Amino acid sequence: MNGKRSIKGLGEIALQVRDLGAMTHFYEHVINLELVKRFPAASFFRIADGVDGHTQVLALFDRRGVECYPAYEAGHRTPPLDHLAFGISLEDYDEERNRLLSLGLDVTEATHGWVGWRSLYVQDPEGNQVEWVCYDENVLDEAG
Repeated sequence: MNGKRSIKGLGEIALQVRDLGAMTHFYEHVINLELVKRFPAASFFRIADGVDGHTQVLALFDRRGVECYPAYEAGHRTPPLDHLAFGISLEDYDEERNRLLSLGLDVTEATHGWVGWRSLYVQDPEGNQVEWVCYDENVLDEAG
């Protein structure tokens, strides 16, 4: 490790939910978070300004029926945490990807054009998903 700390802050808190409508209503009208985007199986709320243009968010995911979450669909107790996300600067993105790969981790990359985010995903030793996320205006999709 080079001693450089790339994590600058929390990117998001992501929860798996069983009743997306009720949970969306609760966080919007009781907690009073700003609803940024609603998808059929997810809701995103603004928490605060984040790192280098990436907004800190609370994300709610309805994972019922999603193939990669069979225990959730079967009604087994599944932890509500979907994943942890840490905010990094765009300038650290490639270096972080290379560092994670050099550690032998399976790294998945994704872009989220509706908000201009680039993400790196790995799993921790117990299977929890961990994300490094940054804002990149080059992936911003105005249509999304």
